[in-house]
Amino acid sequence: MTIFDKLLQFFIGGITNGSIYAMVALGFTIVYHTTEIINFAQGEFVMLGALLMVSFSLIPGMPLACAFVLAVLGVTVVGILVNLLVIRPVRNPNHISLIIITIGASIFIRGIAMQSWAWGKGEYASTPFSGETPILIGNAAMTPQAIWIIGITLTILMLLHFFFENTITGKGMRACAVNPRAASLMGIKVSRMVVITFALSGMLGAVAGIIITPTTTASYKMGVMLGLKGFCAAIIGGLGSIPGAIIGGFVLGVLESMGAGLISSAYKDAIAFVALLVVLFVRPSGILGIGDIKRV
Repeated sequence: MTIFDKLLQFFIGGITNGSIYAMVALGFTIVYHTTEIINFAQGEFVMLGALLMVSFSLIPGMPLACAFVLAVLGVTVVGILVNLLVIRPVRNPNHISLIIITIGASIFIRGIAMQSWAWGKGEYASTPFSGETPILIGNAAMTPQAIWIIGITLTILMLLHFFFENTITGKGMRACAVNPRAASLMGIKVSRMVVITFALSGMLGAVAGIIITPTTTASYKMGVMLGLKGFCAAIIGGLGSIPGAIIGGFVLGVLESMGAGLISSAYKDAIAFVALLVVLFVRPSGILGIGDIKRV
């Protein structure tokens, strides 16, 4: 295999992993964009999506598509409950207290998964969506599941763009992100927008967990590292910027894959945090940052 083939192989792997990081980063960004809350339970939404998908797919006669939809709906409900039962009751909230609360919610959800009779501390594999025979691109190989990951990620990105640009609810969420008080005076129910935000966050986390599970294993602890890398991707792209979250995810995935392939796989996880430090030193607002004023 030539160096070009190796770089192509690393790039394909980076784009595949970057798609997952972009989905997790979008979950962070959508919540922060609307509420200025950094939801550190986002990684646990990924974990729940993966474990629910494994459980539903084991039900005899359950089609894969139905298991997919049920897993997404389950985590979407969890996202709504996190907002209604954990975030909303807080009196006089500030950024620090909300961060601590979401970390507590993350630990609680992970503990529930670890202690549950269905999952415990085991690791579970999920069936690939359409076989495991790799597809050759030149001399580089790409699994069918990687195509599913990239395709589903791009589809969701297009649906989110349509949602935020062309629907009343999406425009209401954008208005709340710019100025919640002004949005409230214009008749937009901010609390309802926040609930929808957490529902979307849960949905994105669930989809990320479901599509990555056939390439790895699902367990109660998988959300920790994925959540941290998704957060790194959101910071690299520019926290609060939806396009930035997407770019940050792909940049992080490619950097990680190139670093693991060209330097050592032992540094794979460290590369994300080195990239985060470099961005914070050079450009604290991230690649795209966030605009000051936007009219919707």
